[in-house]
Amino acid sequence: MQTPLTLILGGAASGKSAFAEKTVLAQGGTPVYIATAQAWDDEMRAKIQAHVTARGPHWTTIEAPFDLAEAIEKAGSAPILIDCLTLWLTNLILAEKDVQAETDTLIAALSDSPAPITMVTNEVGQGIVPDNALSRQFREAQGRLNIRMAAQATRVAQVIVGLPNVLKGSFE
Repeated sequence: MQTPLTLILGGAASGKSAFAEKTVLAQGGTPVYIATAQAWDDEMRAKIQAHVTARGPHWTTIEAPFDLAEAIEKAGSAPILIDCLTLWLTNLILAEKDVQAETDTLIAALSDSPAPITMVTNEVGQGIVPDNALSRQFREAQGRLNIRMAAQATRVAQVIVGLPNVLKGSFE
C-alpha cells in the first residue's frame, strides 16, 4: 500500500490546519509537526504560540522555514504535518531562492519518505488580481506549487468554513 501523501488547502482561517491535525492524529504514532513560520513580530509570535498550545505536548516540532527535505528526513517514519507550504514559499521568495529547484527537492523528499505526510497550503487564487508585481509573483508561484503538490498527493481536500471537500482520494 502506498504511504499516504495528503494535501489540505483552503483560505485563511478556514479550519484547514485543524482538519490536517485530525488527519495526522488518526494515523497513530507520535506525530511530527514541521513548522515553516518565522516569528517576525509580536502578532506572529502570539499566533505561533496559540497553535503550539492548541496542538498540545504530544507533537514533536521541527522548525524548517527553508529546508523541508532535511526536516522530512529528520522526522523518519513518524506521521508528519507540514504547516504550511504557503509560508515556506513566502520564505523562499523573500530570500530570493530558486523556487522551482526547492520544489523539486521537496518532491523528491516526499517520494523518498516512508512516513505518511500531510501538507497544509493556502488557496490564494480566488481573489482579485493583486496590484503589485511581488504579490502577483507570489500568487502565480503558489498556484503552481499547489498544482504540483496535488499531482503528487494521494488525497486532497479543500477546507471551507471548517468543512472538508474531498477533491482526490478518500479520508475514511
